[in-house]
Amino acid sequence: MATSVKDNKKCFYKYINGKRKGKANLSSLLDEGVNLVTADEEKAEVLNAFFASVFSGKTTCLQDNCSLGLVGGVREQNGLPIIQEEAVRELLRCLDIHKSMAPDGIHPRVMRELADELAKPLSIIYQQSWLTGEVPDDWKLANVTPIHRKGGREDPSNYRPVSLTSVPDKIMEQFILSVITQFTGWPGSQAQPAWV
Repeated sequence: MATSVKDNKKCFYKYINGKRKGKANLSSLLDEGVNLVTADEEKAEVLNAFFASVFSGKTTCLQDNCSLGLVGGVREQNGLPIIQEEAVRELLRCLDIHKSMAPDGIHPRVMRELADELAKPLSIIYQQSWLTGEVPDDWKLANVTPIHRKGGREDPSNYRPVSLTSVPDKIMEQFILSVITQFTGWPGSQAQPAWV
């Protein structure tokens, strides 16, 4: 473990955290009516309400060091975007194997090692999802963990949500983002906006 700490810091911190005496549970929280909430389900509802109230919809890229230009991974046929199998394969090969397993139970390392086998079925699923506007239910699931930032632990605004979603969903989001930026002229886009 000591020799691989530079390449895999998660393993080191997992070991250290396992040796700690105890884990602190989420403290009591104040709800909107300034009542102290102690039950786990009520605390989850308070945090859910707060996180939903400040949601921004900001997106981030899957991995910045991936060499694939996503705009090249989606081509048009009869005015409809077509998600290319090669682009899916390249994104799968760019997955960070040190990331956590998603709620679907599939580890990114497995997806990366099976990139050649998964590229075709995933590209078909992505294409069907694009055409029908429906997303598999498993991709809608996320593990959301509240992380304390600063200040009093009773105030829900002192927590930030960290969300863990499935890897296939993140890849699909990248294709959608590339199509949007391609057709709207957002930064990084190669196309001119329709209104120019």
